[in-house]
Amino acid sequence: MSDTPELVAEIEGLGAKLAETKASITRRFIGQDQVVDLVLSAVLCGGHGLLVGLPGLGKTRLVDTLSTVLGLDGKRVQFTPDLMPADILGSEVLETGADGSRAFKFIEGPIFCQLLLADEINRASPRTQSALLQAMQESAVTVAGAEREVPCPFHVLATQNPIEQEGTYPLPEAQLDRFLVQIDVPYPSREAEREILLATTGVEEAQSNQVFTPEELLNSQEIIRRMPVGEGVMEMILDLVRACRPEEAGALDVVRENVGWGPGPRAAQAFMLCVRARALLEGRLAPSTEDVAALATPVLTHRMALSFAARAQGMELADVIARVTRETTRIEAAA
Repeated sequence: MSDTPELVAEIEGLGAKLAETKASITRRFIGQDQVVDLVLSAVLCGGHGLLVGLPGLGKTRLVDTLSTVLGLDGKRVQFTPDLMPADILGSEVLETGADGSRAFKFIEGPIFCQLLLADEINRASPRTQSALLQAMQESAVTVAGAEREVPCPFHVLATQNPIEQEGTYPLPEAQLDRFLVQIDVPYPSREAEREILLATTGVEEAQSNQVFTPEELLNSQEIIRRMPVGEGVMEMILDLVRACRPEEAGALDVVRENVGWGPGPRAAQAFMLCVRARALLEGRLAPSTEDVAALATPVLTHRMALSFAARAQGMELADVIARVTRETTRIEAAA
């Protein structure tokens, strides 16, 4: 292709800019490099991310830092059981003019921003959670019969406490599928926790600086989609996604016996985008099958469900995905 040298130069330039971005983020969000990579991947792919972890692990801090570094207009909504859809989308109010005339005026809700932090999204009722559905998929919302576009770029980064905690509601499957990746935020290592203590309990805290503008981010998302994906990587994506569907003829026994429903085509689309972002973040010009294996859990976890019998037996979805990934990797290696 005649534009290959130009594309290589663009990818290399973006890789250098992303290295600066990661350095700026990790000054405030310490010791969670994999989490940072996945969040950046979601945004670079033009998608949304679901951060899952216990309270106090820095999820809100990470999203706030990301807003600064990427130069995005960020807003935060604290989800609570009494939050209503209008509190997110906005509403029309009747205003009386100086001349006594009356007219409806639309008051925008916090969803009209470029980076929305939906904090503790599973604290709100399913009705309110689904208010984000149209915006996440179509970058527009319908209020009082009128469709209104949200700003571009538009990303939702939602935080979620584990659903076994009191006062939480599982997200509807349709909304879960709109998240490009699910990002599990673990406890930091002992050394990382030591660094956190030193960095956050002194007189001054490290600050992040802006690296991107919204226009540069949009350009980066276009570059990601132009990155080449090899035939072997594409075949592994298809093999892995289809192997996780219990009704497929080629499904493994562990899937057929333990999985209630598997991932749809959006999972394959998410893989195709995320493997490119992961390769770029690691300084490579094209993704490999190792990227597919590494992203299996973040891409598939929220797009599958164990059967009731498997849950009763204490099966873990992560174990099922790991077994399917290992088997798929062996098949690809043999081929």
